Amino acid sequence: MEHQHDAVLAAADSLVDAFGRHDRDSYFAAFAPEATFIFHNLDRRLGTRAEYEAEWALWESRDGFRVRACRSSDRDVRITGPIAIFTHSVETDLAFNGEPVTSAERETIVFAKQATGEWLAIHEHLSPRP
Repeated sequence: MEHQHDAVLAAADSLVDAFGRHDRDSYFAAFAPEATFIFHNLDRRLGTRAEYEAEWALWESRDGFRVRACRSSDRDVRITGPIAIFTHSVETDLAFNGEPVTSAERETIVFAKQATGEWLAIHEHLSPRP
């Protein structure tokens, strides 16, 4: 079980690292195509990775969106069979049209173990940190 825990943390670290570097390709590769997303700053659920990729591209073109850094703390992993639930607090340095912004949020990422042994994210839920 310890090996699985470490594998999930490694998948989460890779995802957070790619996000913090604004590495779109590596970031979105951490999600299954059928992944769903709930973000507190959107009025709807994103039902696939492709929908999120389109939203991200819109943020970049319309808002000058750029991730500058991302820090993860208060991390927890719960594994039930082929499903793992990763929760953490996340502080993100962003830029919108060149103006710096820092966000403080809580996030849940649900991972599913693939036939290859890889853990891919299948759901992400982001909420503001009180």
